[in-house]
Amino acid sequence: MDTLDSMQTFVRVCELGSFAAASQRAGVAPSVVTRQIAALERRLGVKLLVRTTRRVALTAAGTTYLERCRVILNLVDAAESDVADGQQTPRGNIRISVPLSFGVRRLAPMLLDFSGRYPEIALTMDFTDRRVNLIEEGVDVSIRITQRLDPGDIARRIGSARLRAVASPQYLALHGQPRHPSELINHECLGYSAGDGSSTWQFAVRGAVERFPVRCRLNANNGDVLAHAAALGMGITLQPDFIVDDAIEQGTLAPVLDKFPAPELGIYAMLPDNRYMPHRTRKLIDSLAEGLRED
Repeated sequence: MDTLDSMQTFVRVCELGSFAAASQRAGVAPSVVTRQIAALERRLGVKLLVRTTRRVALTAAGTTYLERCRVILNLVDAAESDVADGQQTPRGNIRISVPLSFGVRRLAPMLLDFSGRYPEIALTMDFTDRRVNLIEEGVDVSIRITQRLDPGDIARRIGSARLRAVASPQYLALHGQPRHPSELINHECLGYSAGDGSSTWQFAVRGAVERFPVRCRLNANNGDVLAHAAALGMGITLQPDFIVDDAIEQGTLAPVLDKFPAPELGIYAMLPDNRYMPHRTRKLIDSLAEGLRED
């Protein structure tokens, strides 16, 4: 096995935290990874990893070597990407994680078009609202829709969405139209449970964002389910425009409190923080950003 292969195996073990996970990712037996790391340590003459009961731990030499390996492997990726840029023929594997509703409604056509335009790229699409760990799960790029990023996140903003409060015309006829966000506490609300668990919704009042308490007897981690519940007359829900705009146009949902806009959400392409972005991944992100601009 050559030096670069050894480095890649070592980095994979460190990122995934175990020999078993690294072997599974590489599609080889755990004994193969064990032998590769042992051979690497013999060649270097130092101990790089110490196995614990549940994970592997880096030695001081292993920490230094890991940093150097990442730099070298990133440079290799950069060199290959530069060549690919010159050839204008992106190739290789991309695994992308996308939110379920937004992915199916908006991104799936763009991703299929991208796959058709670049037949030498093997594209794997994971549709989930769960926040993934890019490094541990081997994801190259994840699309996240959020009001704010966390410190240290590596991301590129590729679009935006806005939240809209909606209810069915039947619900509003029966319970009345709230005139101010503070009146939501007197209504049945339908909450998105995959957020921060808050029992408040945010709206802009006289230019300043304020939080207002809501009562959510029904909660779900999927916006389409909540929009459907609202259309059945079960209450008011706060959902992104890409979920509710069609229903508003069709008349099955009606906007609520449009004079008090909810904060804008950013649509971000999230990237691993430990590697150079390959040419193929950059091409995909550019394609999605262009598609969202056109929409």
